[in-house]
Amino acid sequence: MSTVAVLVESREGVVTQPTFEALTLARSLGTPVAVWLGSAPEPAEVARLGIYGATEVRVVPTGDDARVVSRAAAALGAATADAAIVVLISTFVNKEIATRLALATGAGVVVDAAGAELVDGRVETLQTVFAATWNVRTRIESDAAIVGIRPNTTQAQAAETPGAATLVTVEAALPETREAIVAVEPVPASDGVPLAEAPVVVSGGRGTGGDYTLVRELAELLGGAVGASRDATDEGWISHEHMVGQTGTTVTPALYVACGISGAVHHRGGMQASGTIVAVNIDPDAPIFEIADFGVVGDLGDVLPQAIARIEDHRRG
Repeated sequence: MSTVAVLVESREGVVTQPTFEALTLARSLGTPVAVWLGSAPEPAEVARLGIYGATEVRVVPTGDDARVVSRAAAALGAATADAAIVVLISTFVNKEIATRLALATGAGVVVDAAGAELVDGRVETLQTVFAATWNVRTRIESDAAIVGIRPNTTQAQAAETPGAATLVTVEAALPETREAIVAVEPVPASDGVPLAEAPVVVSGGRGTGGDYTLVRELAELLGGAVGASRDATDEGWISHEHMVGQTGTTVTPALYVACGISGAVHHRGGMQASGTIVAVNIDPDAPIFEIADFGVVGDLGDVLPQAIARIEDHRRG
């Protein structure tokens, strides 16, 4: 089987859940190997990658250079020279890495894919486009393929016969660049699950009146992340990194709860591909109800406390 390389995403040295999703997908396309940029991972993380099917963990010792996209692309290219397919998580940074790698290697590239499979020996991807109103299949006709996968679109599953991944060091000649990292400010762990990776997103809009207490409480209870509409971020009620929409973050959680959000096209374009959509809005004619799987007409100040209480009662059950 062909080698399929997966770029590892980690946070403070710990492999993130979307990487295991990518490895699960990679197993259906060929023989997975994991690519780790930076200092060598801890043995426990190497073992976890092996559980999800990685036969090798290829480490490119880049130091902080991996934060510069052009150097990260060069490092990834050095570690994937024998790979027919490269799979990475479709983040803003990784989309640029994928593009640079495609230009350097002549590979075909698709980002924001919701899945991929081999058809007649070629990679075909599934994407949702035009604010998730169309499903599109794209075939990559080139011999090499690069696929950016959205988080939460593949269910992570351990390999049927997990193996012990071999740690391999790959040296790479990184290009000179005029770019430089001036400062790095990590998001505090207390801010919860990253929005794009969260399996559950609870978002608040104008209907919150700027009070996100209930939205945050429900999100924490469900193990999810807090999102927001553009109106809420424009008002300064919550920071911009929480914005869900076409010019914010596109999310595909298993569950999306829209609280006090009317459902303008801009917002729907960033969450319409979610697995299950629940809407709470005082306006029965709000556009969000057109795409919701479940809708509650009511004030979120009345509805959310009842939902939180019922969930807590059920868990104590």
